Amino acid sequence: MKKYYSNSRILLVCFLLVWGCSKKATDYRKFLNNTEITYPGRVSNPQVLPGNGRLMLTWRPSPDPSIAKYVVTWNGGVDSVVLPATSHNTSDTVKCVIDHLSEYSYTFFIYSYDGDGNRSVVTEIDNAQVYGDIYRGGLHNRLQDVSKPALLNPDGSVTMYFLAPLDTINVTTRVKYVNTSGDTAYAFIPANSGTISLPGFKTGTKILYQSSFIPSKYAIDTFYTTSYDTVPYVYVLCDKSLFTEVHLPNDLNAYDGNTYLARIWDGNLQTRDYPNLFHSNGSPGIPGTITFDMHKIYNNISRLEESGRPCCHNPLDFEVWGIADTTGAITSLKPDNNGWASDMTAKGWSMLKEVIRKDDGAAPYDVDINNNPIPVRFVIIRIKTVASNAGYANISQVTLWDKQ
Repeated sequence: MKKYYSNSRILLVCFLLVWGCSKKATDYRKFLNNTEITYPGRVSNPQVLPGNGRLMLTWRPSPDPSIAKYVVTWNGGVDSVVLPATSHNTSDTVKCVIDHLSEYSYTFFIYSYDGDGNRSVVTEIDNAQVYGDIYRGGLHNRLQDVSKPALLNPDGSVTMYFLAPLDTINVTTRVKYVNTSGDTAYAFIPANSGTISLPGFKTGTKILYQSSFIPSKYAIDTFYTTSYDTVPYVYVLCDKSLFTEVHLPNDLNAYDGNTYLARIWDGNLQTRDYPNLFHSNGSPGIPGTITFDMHKIYNNISRLEESGRPCCHNPLDFEVWGIADTTGAITSLKPDNNGWASDMTAKGWSMLKEVIRKDDGAAPYDVDINNNPIPVRFVIIRIKTVASNAGYANISQVTLWDKQ
């Protein structure tokens, strides 16, 4: 009885195998309405390049020669765009710009279609960012270097200084100003530069600047900040060609005929050695004063640069005094008198700044002065100490700027 059932099972299995092999390979079509599923080649290397209310999608085309078009959908398939397939070379790039988008992060689906309408497997792009007013509202103009204010140069140009951008995707800063012809002019400073020159600046006019940015390295649009910032002031060089010496009775005397006082306003801004500088003769000694007339009243003397000599006798502590009219304002006291400053103040002079240098006094040294602007034409510099502690003083150059 056991053997009978075993033989029966073997015969049943063989029958099923023969019957199964006799089925056609296409019999599954009755479940697909007698059609086959064909999947055209999908795209590769999808990328997104963000923009302002738009973006660009790029991809490498499918090498499948049957591809006739590409369809991009988003917003759950509600929105779509169709691009014809013009190349099947995988080294080419298909570019698709989609406009009129809100500032948002989108998901896009890319399909390839052949000429028979068959669709590829989907290629999905997530977190495709579109930027707009929200992003722009968070941008700030590049900062000026407050330690180096805008300076009007002798040739009529203005030099401006900027700090390094806080954001590495700063593109440029646009500077808007009025030139000497009365026309609006523009200059641009790239992110990797800290200095810009504005040729032919018309004094007394405003300088505006506005920075631009991109949200990412491959963005297709540049965003400017919402508004310009205004340069608060420009330092205008006082006209040294008008300066003359006013030698008061207690002022320092020149060492010889080559080291006269006018050396300090001859326009050579480099640190110089003897005899191409002012060198006092030690009688009177230090403390000592020098006096000069700018032959023009400046209402806001605000910056000074002073340089000494490469070796010695350089002022380390000195006061800068100013007044518009010296009539009845000349003190009879010597600069080393403890009452000298009080008498100067009583006669109408104002101390614009006491400058104390911490170096050897040789290199050009810039300092802001006169926080309370007053009209100034005449200047006295009272030298209190020098680097050598001797009775001599050396000065290569003194330069003054008026703030406008």
